[in-house]
Amino acid sequence: MFSIRGFSKEVYSSRRMITSLAINDFKMKYAGSYLGIVWAFVQPIVTILVYWAVFQVGFRSGQVEKVPFILWLMSGLIPWFFYYEAMTSATNCYFEYSYLVKKVLFKISILPIVKIISSFFVHIFFLAVMLLIFLIYGVYPTLYALQLIYYVGCLIAITIALSYITSSIVVFLKDFGQIVAIIMQFGIWVTPIMWNYKMVPENWRWVFKINPMYYVVEGYRDSMFNHVWFWDKINETLWFWNLTLLYFVIGYIVFKKLKPHFSDVL
Repeated sequence: MFSIRGFSKEVYSSRRMITSLAINDFKMKYAGSYLGIVWAFVQPIVTILVYWAVFQVGFRSGQVEKVPFILWLMSGLIPWFFYYEAMTSATNCYFEYSYLVKKVLFKISILPIVKIISSFFVHIFFLAVMLLIFLIYGVYPTLYALQLIYYVGCLIAITIALSYITSSIVVFLKDFGQIVAIIMQFGIWVTPIMWNYKMVPENWRWVFKINPMYYVVEGYRDSMFNHVWFWDKINETLWFWNLTLLYFVIGYIVFKKLKPHFSDVL
């Protein structure tokens, strides 16, 4: 039986090991290249500049939600960068750490979290960059910006929940990793990151709200410039956490069922 309390205790008791492995994972990811961990920041920055050039310079996009387009775009792209990187790396964590999976006493349940925390280090940097660029444009953070802590928690929670499903399945079905990558590429376009969800007729907006990343992306924007508290969107908040809990339960069941066979397959 899945227990949030039991899961939390297991993670808390392994917190030092998770932190140590996450730091090492972050360092090793870029070991051997001349620029090292700089590459972790270069690619997202270049991506933001490309999208900005295409939409604002090329298509001459104006202000959105009464803020410059680049600020509106960044507040949606930055949580997506973390989600994409964390999901793709956590999905393949058991292949990468196969030598740990085969150790009987090692808690392999922490490995997806290790990869997610490793990706989170980069996200912290980009949160700081986002705040700096908002200041440069004269859009100053208010009390609402404290909500970023809550929405970061939402982002980590949904990523952990989904990663337990994908990382368990991909051990037995390697092609599933490619399917996840395709879904993630498609997901950036069905999430209102580079387009405003208000463009969609109101009676069809519920379709996009099914996507949990809709809640997170709009939450970042609510915190930075829309100035809406998360409890003012109670229906969407309840939907998000119920959906996240459902994914946790499914992930727990799938992981527990398949875990005894991991070492045989790997």
